[in-house]
Amino acid sequence: MAEASSLQGKLIEFKGASLAVMTAYVRDTDPVRLADALHMMLGGMPDFFAGEPAILDLGQLAADPDRIDWTGLLSLLRRYQLQPVGVRHLPEHLYEGARRAGLAVLGNEGFSAERKITPPPPAPVAAPAPAPEPAPAPAPAPAAEAAPQAAAGTEPAHAPTLVVDRPLRSGQQVYAKGGDLVLLAGMSPGSEIIADGSIHCYGPLRGRALAGARGDTSARIFSTNFGPELVSIAGVYRTFERGIPQAVAGRGAQVRLTGSDNLHTLEINPLQYD
Repeated sequence: MAEASSLQGKLIEFKGASLAVMTAYVRDTDPVRLADALHMMLGGMPDFFAGEPAILDLGQLAADPDRIDWTGLLSLLRRYQLQPVGVRHLPEHLYEGARRAGLAVLGNEGFSAERKITPPPPAPVAAPAPAPEPAPAPAPAPAAEAAPQAAAGTEPAHAPTLVVDRPLRSGQQVYAKGGDLVLLAGMSPGSEIIADGSIHCYGPLRGRALAGARGDTSARIFSTNFGPELVSIAGVYRTFERGIPQAVAGRGAQVRLTGSDNLHTLEINPLQYD
């Protein structure tokens, strides 16, 4: 019996990811078997994860499934207050179902940066001071030691804003690591933008936009033409299968979190230009 319990517990495993978003390594997509495994692993505690966002990694499945019951799988995870926001290592024929379920389909590497931070140049090394002229006094003073060279390759504490001046097409993904993301030409349905800071979109916002990826609850999403498939701030997300609210559809809007540290609400409001 103990061996069977251990086997069930290994059907799913949770690990912290580099962007403060948990990764759930799902090894079986059957909701019934997963329900048994989670109950034994977590003791049936309904609020174990307390609303923590998660990326579902399906790279350890024994075989590629023909279909996945996304409704049953996501309902099960949310029963334990785990909030899936994306999926990776997913077979291509399952992309559309995952997107309809409100999940961002990520690359196999997870979040991948699209830019490089140029390290600052090393500080100049001081030249040795010349020895004084000989004098009948005591021996000349020794030359000054060279100042130590500053270590190269140090990233700035806050990365500069990433500006994208081309439109993003379906299937493309951009990640602004450590800072804000500015889109000048907008994005198409099926594309994804992720930023550790805020997102500013001056063209149509039509894909999936995830701000505050490292857990920054003060991050916001700004759009002059609002019409996304999914928006998320610090793991709190909303999908729009039933349509965009009329007050912001195709108009300027901002997305932000309101509420206390323990209970955040995603709020979408029209942009006020007055």
